[in-house]
Amino acid sequence: MIMFWYCVVSFMLIAYVTLDGRNFGAGILHLVVARTPEQRRQVIAAIGPLWSWHEVWLVGFGGTMVAVFPRLLAAAFSGYYLALFLILWCLLLRGISLEVGGHINDRLWQTFWDNLFALASLLLATLFGTAAGNLVRGVPLDSQANFSMAFFSNFRPTGNVGLFDWYTVSVAVFSVIILCAHGASYLTLKTEGPVHDRAAEWAKRLWAAVVPAFVAISLESWVVRPDLPARAVSNPFCWLGLWVVAASTITLISGMLARRELRAFLGSTFLITGLLITGGACIYPIMLHSTIAPENSLTADSVVSSNNAIFLASTWWPLGFALAIVYFVFISRRYAGKVSVRRDNQGFY
Repeated sequence: MIMFWYCVVSFMLIAYVTLDGRNFGAGILHLVVARTPEQRRQVIAAIGPLWSWHEVWLVGFGGTMVAVFPRLLAAAFSGYYLALFLILWCLLLRGISLEVGGHINDRLWQTFWDNLFALASLLLATLFGTAAGNLVRGVPLDSQANFSMAFFSNFRPTGNVGLFDWYTVSVAVFSVIILCAHGASYLTLKTEGPVHDRAAEWAKRLWAAVVPAFVAISLESWVVRPDLPARAVSNPFCWLGLWVVAASTITLISGMLARRELRAFLGSTFLITGLLITGGACIYPIMLHSTIAPENSLTADSVVSSNNAIFLASTWWPLGFALAIVYFVFISRRYAGKVSVRRDNQGFY
């Protein structure tokens, strides 16, 4: 049962990263691939209808964590307090930029919000990548399951670590690269004209950069957590994730070579999904590793909720999940296809 709920919360987090991650990447790139106000509104139109819906998966992830793994959430929220507020502010800034940037047909107004949107997207990709690096590396948990971290300590991934060190910065850089590549694949699918052509070129360059970055991150993870390879070999979900990575890589490459945009985007989506499945399988059953003393680490068994809470979660979660899937299918079909941009008295849409 614990393994099942670990898979549930992992699924919702993976759904959020793959769906909203493409928006992060598109937001970072939109000043590069779109060089006129009309072209920038075209990129915004590709993101705009769906960005708020994707955050439903993040809310669902947090709600399920409260019900099933409350002790883990309590330890993580108190320790990551400052980092979580930075993520919250960046999410707010991104949403405001998307919503108000096109309401006034003024060059200065739109340029300000376009730049703020790109900055917020970059910071979100960086912060989520740093969070992933912290999850793999671990945090300075004491015997009472408490920890606190400054932004920087000695820049080493052992002992009383900070939020940023050479390993977490490397994971953050990799996160930015792969989400930008994912966003470029999405813009290639959703846009036309010069934006489409520039996005296609950037997709090729960025996916080529993902390969050496992934190799470097894999080796660094082995150095930081030598126990991960042995744990990965014994977990069948790790092999499932690697199979998904291999199949999606072939799909992505063949799609780009054949200029099959949907195929390339699906390959991009499932490549990130496979990497996250592999990473989640590698760290299980340790959900929060201690860099001070391994015996202080929090495992899934030690942070799981009571049987009563698990029973209640088992009753409401399937209904909520079914509603989410139905609406996801509806909204995806509603905004399928390439976007077009029109001008009216309130700006570009």
